[in-house]
Amino acid sequence: MVTPATNIAEYTVSELAFALKRTVEETYEHVRVRGEISGFRGAVGSGHCYFTLKDDRACLDVVVWKTTMQRLRFKPQEGLEMVATGKLTTYPGRSRYQIVIDSLEPAGQGALMALLDERRKRLEAEGLFAEARKRPIPFLPKVIGVVTSPTGAVIRDILHRLRDRCPCRVVVWPVRVQGDGAAEEVAAAVRGFNAILPGGPVPRPDVLIVARGGGSIEDLWAFNEEVAVRAVAASAIPTIAAVGHETDWTLIDFAADLRAPTPTGAAEKAVPVRADLVAAIADLARRHQGCVRRLMDQRRRDLAAAARALPKPADLLQLPRQRLDHAGGRLARGLQAGVAVKRRHFDAVAARVAPALLERGCARAAERLSAASGRLATAFRGRLRQERRDFARIAPRLSPACLARIAQAKRERLAQAARLLNSVSYEAVLARGFALVLDGDAKPIRRAADIAGGQALRLRFSDGSVGATADGPVPAEGPAGTEPARPRPSAPAPARKPRDKAAPAGQGRLF
Repeated sequence: MVTPATNIAEYTVSELAFALKRTVEETYEHVRVRGEISGFRGAVGSGHCYFTLKDDRACLDVVVWKTTMQRLRFKPQEGLEMVATGKLTTYPGRSRYQIVIDSLEPAGQGALMALLDERRKRLEAEGLFAEARKRPIPFLPKVIGVVTSPTGAVIRDILHRLRDRCPCRVVVWPVRVQGDGAAEEVAAAVRGFNAILPGGPVPRPDVLIVARGGGSIEDLWAFNEEVAVRAVAASAIPTIAAVGHETDWTLIDFAADLRAPTPTGAAEKAVPVRADLVAAIADLARRHQGCVRRLMDQRRRDLAAAARALPKPADLLQLPRQRLDHAGGRLARGLQAGVAVKRRHFDAVAARVAPALLERGCARAAERLSAASGRLATAFRGRLRQERRDFARIAPRLSPACLARIAQAKRERLAQAARLLNSVSYEAVLARGFALVLDGDAKPIRRAADIAGGQALRLRFSDGSVGATADGPVPAEGPAGTEPARPRPSAPAPARKPRDKAAPAGQGRLF
């Protein structure tokens, strides 16, 4: 096969693809492309985004890397006309060209308004703007939290108006109010104020003011971002939105509990006028004093009317005084009549207690006493004779021989008890060559297993005791496979009798 002669350079597919890639990137290194977003489905698992920009005659693939997507002020949405700024490149694996964008912004005021309207309807459908969830602003807050730029005229206007109307404590959370990251800072400030605990080193505000001066819709766009709107809607502290001038509206105005036309107006809505309060309090004090005076006058008139209806004190005391005079007159006659009755009673009793009557009573009493004395002497003599008969009956049983027999029986019983005591006494056992082992507390030790090595012991013998130190228990020895020889049981000891009180001293029991 003959190869035709030609001077056209020959490329591989990869060489040609990457040559085209370099040419496109060098020629269109930085471009701005305007078109409608199509095929947007959000970020993929890696965080990158892919969609298409199109117009009525062509389309262009768009790539948004993850890091770029995170810092975009205006997020891509299906159907919006946007202006993309980036670098044109190719994708050799598909033989397609595409733009890798660095920024994305709406194409003109109309696109921004359409995006804003779509976002407002979506958040309103979620209930974030419902009137039922809005709370009243405290009438006289002690602490006001302000979310704004610390260097602008807004914070000065707010502080000046608060100082003129009703001075109170102000806590400022400095944030950026436009540009990249401004919406996130506003949301973080609102959440930070809500995270302050009551009674902490930083006072918790009673109301929040989110404020910014006027500007274009692009300048105010941070207050239209979802992150800021949701933070204001979720705030547990009542919020006042004061963004822009009176004709400027942002989504935060719908989410806040109250909208103020300007930052100065927010300060006016946050606190009342102190002078008006003082005047109102003074007016209330005057009205209260007037009411008290009128009430006292009315009570005084009522008292005077009631006093006129009451009778005079002399009239009230006239009847009791008359009854007292009548009772005083009857008292003397009553005392005389009482004395006369008592005298008659005394005379009647005096007749019954004449001396002759008393002498007869004494004579009868003496006779009763004499009769009782005779009966007592007779009873005593009878009892004495009975005791003598009883003694004569038992006297033969108390002869010296009988007493001797009784004493002999007692002695034999005592001797038997002494012998029994000697037979069971441990001292008799010690006398046969045994020893009693005692521990440090003078308590007897019964088993070798109860003795520890090095323990102090006391060995008591029949004639005294000595100290000793134990080496430790020694196991019993014997032939392998056999048990140690056990001592033969001794004959059972006779039954112990109760110790006689007359037992010899020094005889005791071991256990």
